[in-house]
Amino acid sequence: MKKLIPYLLGTILAGFGLLTLFLSTSVIFDLFGIRAKEGNYVLFVVWSNFISSILYLFAAYGFIKSKKWTAKLLGISTIILIAAFIGLKIYASSGGIYETKTIGAMLFRIAVTFAFAIIAYFTITKNKSRKRQSF
Repeated sequence: MKKLIPYLLGTILAGFGLLTLFLSTSVIFDLFGIRAKEGNYVLFVVWSNFISSILYLFAAYGFIKSKKWTAKLLGISTIILIAAFIGLKIYASSGGIYETKTIGAMLFRIAVTFAFAIIAYFTITKNKSRKRQSF
């Protein structure tokens, strides 16, 4: 059962990362007509999601292999998303056109990324530190 949890978390994160990668690249490169469906997208938010999707895929590998850097990658992704969210708020307050669903989507993505970072920290980083101290 203990071996199943890292694979489960890695699989969920990989799925989230692949979905994010597909959607962000579809908007950036105007694939499959998704750009038109997205409406008034904000390009720097899409790029931050794209960068995060790459980090999610590496972090999914880190979960499966129990790599200490997994929490750091997810922390970096959280910081990127928070910076993009702050940028979005500044952009919106200065009259920029955006979809209101973007705010909810960004808050959801930040929360999920932060949750995975916390899980990685407590399941991988802390456990590796404890194992090293017991020797």
